[in-house]
Amino acid sequence: MAKQELQVLVTEQKILNRIYVVRGEKVMLDRDLAELYGVETKRLKETVKRNINRFPKDFMFEMTPNEFKKWREYATLSEADKQGLRYAPFCFTEQGVTMLSCILNSNTAIDVNLRIVRVFVKMREYALTHKEILLQLVKLEKEVKGNSKDIENIFAVLKELIEKPTTVRSRIGFKHYD
Repeated sequence: MAKQELQVLVTEQKILNRIYVVRGEKVMLDRDLAELYGVETKRLKETVKRNINRFPKDFMFEMTPNEFKKWREYATLSEADKQGLRYAPFCFTEQGVTMLSCILNSNTAIDVNLRIVRVFVKMREYALTHKEILLQLVKLEKEVKGNSKDIENIFAVLKELIEKPTTVRSRIGFKHYD
């Protein structure tokens, strides 16, 4: 069971590492999807072009030459990978990935699609959790700003206590004289 869970985590991490932000959208590139689906990038692009009416602009778009150049500069790719990238890739959003699995129509495509969608869902949940934490931090910051004078007073009293020499006081209670 642990080995299977580890394989799922590794697969999810591979998928997560292949999600980029382009034009403010979380997308996966055609070359990465082709590798996951076990098909050539050329064949994947041909299939998409034959079914282009299934891919509106919010499902899939092609990188502009400027975006492609910028992505190549910042992506961690080997020199061989960079040499192989001649054409701007198609960028698929979560909905585009789902549509892609419909047109590829293989068991591998369905399995990979399920994993990709689960990763996108986890990312969305993670973002919502962080948003909630940020809202709580803002609320806490406002409260602390209101209490800053009180906190300063507490520190002033503490410093006074530390700096003041303690006077020797006589003990109270039962006194035993030898």
